[in-house]
Amino acid sequence: MDRDGESTPRVVRSFVEAVPTPALACDPETHAIRAANAPAAALLGQDRGTLTLMGLADLGETDETVDGRPFGAAVDEAVDREGVTDFEWDTGGKRGRRRLSLSLRTTRIAEERWLIVGLADVTDRVAAEEDLRSQLRVVDAIASTMPAALFQCGADGTLARWNDRLAADAGRGGEALSGTDLTALFDDETRDAVADALRRVYREREPAECEATLLTRSGERVPYRLALGPVVDGDEVVGAIGVGEDRTEASLREERLAVLTRVLRHNFRNDLNVVTGFTERAIETVDDPELSRELERVVDTAERLLRVGETSRQVERLLADRPAPGPVDLADAVDEALASLPGELREGADIEVDVPEGVTVSAIGYLAEAIAELVDNAIRHSETERPRVEISAAELPSESWASLVVADDGPGIPPAERSVLTGEETPLEHASGLGLWYVNWIVSAGGGSFDIGSASAGGTRIEIELRTRNGG
Repeated sequence: MDRDGESTPRVVRSFVEAVPTPALACDPETHAIRAANAPAAALLGQDRGTLTLMGLADLGETDETVDGRPFGAAVDEAVDREGVTDFEWDTGGKRGRRRLSLSLRTTRIAEERWLIVGLADVTDRVAAEEDLRSQLRVVDAIASTMPAALFQCGADGTLARWNDRLAADAGRGGEALSGTDLTALFDDETRDAVADALRRVYREREPAECEATLLTRSGERVPYRLALGPVVDGDEVVGAIGVGEDRTEASLREERLAVLTRVLRHNFRNDLNVVTGFTERAIETVDDPELSRELERVVDTAERLLRVGETSRQVERLLADRPAPGPVDLADAVDEALASLPGELREGADIEVDVPEGVTVSAIGYLAEAIAELVDNAIRHSETERPRVEISAAELPSESWASLVVADDGPGIPPAERSVLTGEETPLEHASGLGLWYVNWIVSAGGGSFDIGSASAGGTRIEIELRTRNGG
């Protein structure tokens, strides 16, 4: 067949024009373009008359297909075989470099064989795929450098991807981990905790954490902490991303620290009780007023150290519990705090409370202890005969936060202890500020803030800001 564009049968041109997508009719022997429809002309940036003067190979900027075959040979293969032949090809022209997908098939029209070529612009798809590959390379680089285990689960909760850290922690190679249910990596006693965390991720679409015992292939039991989050596509959870941390060293360190703390606190309390007992007996037998006052200072100091020891116990409990924030009624928390104070301390001071009902904040369950610590400090450190403490609260204008203020008429917090809380000095240099650290940690754990200022009466004004439930 040796026809030019003008002599191409009308039925062939009509056939091509009837195709709704870009299409060409070519001579199967010479690959010359003999007919083109309007979508093809628009895609290629050429008018149809110009296209019928070109060969199929003239459309490209390379003589090879994307998979490396010679373009002419790929077309000849399509001519010689039955069915459709697909390949991709980079083209140039007025519209710049583009990636085209070609679908070629020979068919008989008007009693002659014709090569019909369907065209599709896949440039955007190729760019998106390359962008995805680039992102995956970044993710793989991050995963390979992370000191923790990083992994991805599919929609069914089985492992789909992971870094070398997880494989090392589990003592398993890639083949052993592929398609493994995440829960199968953990022992019978803690497997349910992992399953519960996964259910929360997949069903409630919320991040979840848990602690479990990883069971290695060799049978070693490894304390492990998991943090999981959902992978969402539209309205569907299609998988989960997880980070795992080997807690072996941390667990040993925490266990040893807890034992050391308990032993020290026990000896600390017992020895201070001995000091207090002997000193009080000495006071009863001393006639010298000056010496009695000095001995009373010894008792006061011992009692203050005992309170520091008690506060350290509370701090240890707080750190061990890792409580999560929840709704707390501010007025109820203040009432609980005042009720927990020693009766003689509460009765020896004027405490005014102005906290409206119905203010609910987001805080951990230790909030009442923090308020009690502030009021206790205000009373004990006051130098007046009858200390005065004011507790007030209000919702802030933003309607997302509430403020709780504890103000006193005492001497104020020493600059050294303020500097501890602002980070200018280390906590170890001024242990007397442990109570304020305890308050600060409780407030921070609830997502709030803690500020120390001066009260109008000349004492200390401590303000706690907490997010209200309406504020998130």
